Formats: sequence, C-alpha cells, structure tokens
Amino acid sequence: MSNVKLDDGLIKGDSVGSILESAMNAGDGLLRLTPTWVPRSFLHPGRRIKLHPGDYYRFGADRGGIDERWFGSTTEAANEGRVWHEGLSMCSFDGNKFLLRDAVAESGNALVGEAIFSKYQKWPVYSKFFDNMGPIPHHMHQSFEDAKLVGQEGKPESYYFPPQLNNVDNNFSYTFMGLEPGTQKSDVRRCLENWNEGDNGILDLSRAYRLKRGTGWLIPPGVLHAPGSLCTYEPQWGSDVFGMYQSIVEGRYVPWSLLVKDMPEEKHQDLDFIVDQLDWDKNVDTHFKNSNYLEPVRDENRSGDGYEDLWIVYGTVDGEQLFSAKELTIQPGAKCMLKDPGASSWITVQGRGRIGSLDLQTPAMIRFGAETTDEVFITHTAATAGVEIENTGTEPLVGLRYFGPNVHDDLPKAGS
Repeated sequence: MSNVKLDDGLIKGDSVGSILESAMNAGDGLLRLTPTWVPRSFLHPGRRIKLHPGDYYRFGADRGGIDERWFGSTTEAANEGRVWHEGLSMCSFDGNKFLLRDAVAESGNALVGEAIFSKYQKWPVYSKFFDNMGPIPHHMHQSFEDAKLVGQEGKPESYYFPPQLNNVDNNFSYTFMGLEPGTQKSDVRRCLENWNEGDNGILDLSRAYRLKRGTGWLIPPGVLHAPGSLCTYEPQWGSDVFGMYQSIVEGRYVPWSLLVKDMPEEKHQDLDFIVDQLDWDKNVDTHFKNSNYLEPVRDENRSGDGYEDLWIVYGTVDGEQLFSAKELTIQPGAKCMLKDPGASSWITVQGRGRIGSLDLQTPAMIRFGAETTDEVFITHTAATAGVEIENTGTEPLVGLRYFGPNVHDDLPKAGS
C-alpha cells in the first residue's frame, strides 16, 4: 500500500463525458464517490474517521496527519505542499475514476440542477468529517467581500456531531465561539500585538460551549471559533479561506502566516485591518447561542413508518440559504422513497443497505487508497425523480446528506 496514489487510474478533463454517461445510466443518476483524505500540518488527528492506524501520515509526516475526509467536494484544500487533487472528490465506475468537478463541468444541469449550475457554474458547497484529538486555534473564515480581495470566496460553515463517530470525547469537547459581550476591538488588537510573547490570550475574550452529540451550530463568516474535539460533520461553502487569531494552542505555536494567508499582502501587518475582518456584531451577540445553535428538527413530510428524516443543518446566513443538511434513519427491514428538490452528497454513518442499485455499507476500517461503498452523490436528476433506499441489515441504516444553495422552500429557521 505504500505507493498507492489516490489519483491512480484517473480519467481527466474532457475525457470524462463517455464514462460519466455510462455511470449515470448504470446508477440511475447516482454516482459512487471514493474517500477523499486531507491532512493538516498544524493539527493532531482524532483517529475516528475509520482510516487504518498505519495510514494517517500517508501524505508524508511533513504534511501532518490526516484529520479530514471531504464529501462531494469540487473545492481544493488550501494546504502548503498539497498534491494537485487535494480535497477533490473522485467518482468511481467500472474500474476507473474521474473528478466530480470534471463531471459537473461536463453535465452541470443534470448533476447539480440548472438553478445552481447557471448561477455558479460549479457545485459551490462541500462537507467533511473534521476529526482532531484536541481543539484548533481560535479563527474565522473571511466574508465574501473580504475574501474577494485575494481572489477567493467567503466561507460560512456549519457543524453536526454524529453520535456514530464520537464514541470518545478526545481532549477538549468544548468550542470557544465569538467574543464575550463588551469586548472591544482594542482588546483583540492587543492580542495580535502580543503574538510572539507566548499565548496571546485571545481565548480570555471568548466563551466555550460544551459540544453535544446529535446537535450542531451555524457559523457565519467573520465569527471567531475554536472547534473542539468531537468529530464533526461540516457542511460549508466551497472555500478554504481562514485566519487564525490564536498564537499558541495546546503548546503548539501558530505562525503569523496562518493568520494572514487570505488577506492582501500589503495588509499583513495592519492590525486594524485584521481586526476589522471580524464581523463584530455577530461576535459579541449577547444571545450567541440562540442565534447559532441547532437542534434536530423532524421533517414530517419526509418521515414515515420505519424511517425518519431530520433537519440537522438549517437556517440562513445573512438572509441567504447557502447550504443545509439532513440525517435519514431507516429501521431494519424498512425502505423509503427519497425525493428531494435538489442534489445532495450522501455519507453512510451506520448500518448497511442499498440506495437505488448501489450498495451501502459502513466500513469499520479503510486503507488509504481503498474504495468504499459508503459515499454517493445523488444528482439532481436522481433526487427529483426519487431514489429508493432500503435497510438490508440488522441495525438502523443512517446517512447524512447535504444540499446546495436555495434548494428548499420549507427550510426551518434557526432556533426552531
């Protein structure tokens, strides 16, 4: 396994048309996806995403451990020293692979729907499992306006904590979010001034919330957060911009370059500019939890005898429905017809069964480079026509799926 590369056998670019058509016809609009692994040099893997213990450093120890698995992604990971396809999901059919990004470029209306493809010319969202032993630095993701300054897109994101991937808490199952009401911009500026003097004290200005399995959070751009150590399912906008505002986490130094990597070069020492990239009102919101915390909401219209569909990510960001997610549970022996108004990316987190003609099986352990049967892209064509899902196992079949922008007209409001 030592020489395995994730892009072995990959069909590229304009050559995907024929195999995509065959895969779509064979799967009735369902595309099998292979595991997409992403390392982070500044983090310590939590080891709950089913990767074989010997494979966490397959990109090289200098690249850091693999702590993320990305789903339905046409977004490149913004890592130094990255391999060319890092973060990009691959479809598998008949012994060959091709990029989901190339498939969308080839047949966007069928894959993601005309409304999304005509506006974005791509699948503009993705999700991941984010799994670490401890917390990560207090950071934010730029707004669309600020990200545009460096030719990027903003990044709102969301969290859900699947019980199936959280048998242990790891080191710190709390997340610092936002800033304590009453905090002044000068307080944050002082933390930046003290960057090289040790712990810059940014967490003293924030508050931590205990993470609860089976719940989630919605995090707008510009809001500081230091994700804790529960394994997290993260539907988000298709961007990898961020700025780290904490200088030391768990004794590890965070370089200044990770604070300013997505800011204009001439602003890298402009402390007032860096502070102003924060959405101040949202950070010091006196009812932060009420504004951002998510409990599951049952979708009565898509639940029935032996199956339940729950909204797990919902609400809007600055009035826009940018992404959403659901959790479908099907009891042993039961089946349902899944019919959604738009495309989604599916990952199985418990049990076995089938979706259309494709098998579903939750793996216990995955070797780097191995293909699995737990991940599927449900194209717009398949979603709107309806797909039968059946539990053929002896325990509940549970799948998470996330959607793109403006798909639902019955999306719950945050706080529901």
